[in-house]
Amino acid sequence: MKLVIISGLSGSGKSVALKTLEDEGYYCVDNLPLSLLEQFIRELQLNTQNFFDRAAVGIDARANLEEIQYFPELINSLRSRSIDIEVVFLYASQAELLKRFSETRRKHPLTRFNHPLVEAIQYESDVLSTVETVAAMSVDTSDKTASELKQLFLEHYSDTSGNSQHKLALLFQSFGFKHGLPSDTSFVYDVRCLPNPHWEPSLRPLTGRDQAVQAFLEQQDSVCDMEQSIIDFLERWIPDYENENRRYLTVSIGCTGGKHRSVYLVERLTKYFKKQRNNVALRHREL
Repeated sequence: MKLVIISGLSGSGKSVALKTLEDEGYYCVDNLPLSLLEQFIRELQLNTQNFFDRAAVGIDARANLEEIQYFPELINSLRSRSIDIEVVFLYASQAELLKRFSETRRKHPLTRFNHPLVEAIQYESDVLSTVETVAAMSVDTSDKTASELKQLFLEHYSDTSGNSQHKLALLFQSFGFKHGLPSDTSFVYDVRCLPNPHWEPSLRPLTGRDQAVQAFLEQQDSVCDMEQSIIDFLERWIPDYENENRRYLTVSIGCTGGKHRSVYLVERLTKYFKKQRNNVALRHREL
């Protein structure tokens, strides 16, 4: 049986994650008290007809504080019994969470304890920090839409057969340094040292997806060398990450504005690795 535990800060997208898994055939329960987790697993294991071979539960700071403190021990105990458990932790910046609660006009679950919203968010973050320590995947959703978060979970969990050729989902994303570093990334490559199409008047309004920009960059030896260097690095180390049961790897490529060089390389790298792997996606942050 496969069990995915979704936890994280209120407003960070846990409902979206659980709904996505439910649509993929997972038996989902939200706000399950930790004291009932082992009983929940036993009930699923007793199901001889295998209706519930995949399940997901949502756990948040409304659980008993003492239970949350012992969450890592509980997970390790369950894993020692050969139960396939994966913990996913979702979070977002305080500013983004404040914005989301303001827009939706929903109450934070911890404001019922007379905490102001800012204090409730901080308190919840402190309480759940123990949960994050055992998470297989931590996702910053500050700059993700609901559809982008849904796509992320589909990339991880949509293989119903369980026979996916590669467990690790590989995401290439382009960005512009002048707009800030991506908050959720595994590797960052700075390609601002490469020749810049921006200084070619005819190429300036275009992007790395346009043929003219691609033709310009393909003629630059340094661009080809950079592409090959990134490929060599990833081909060497991705298998090691997979051996450590990493499920998600984000490779961010940054140039100045995030329109030309980084976009071109992300397109090239995605095309290259899609020939070898079955779980590769791309994202252009500034386009």
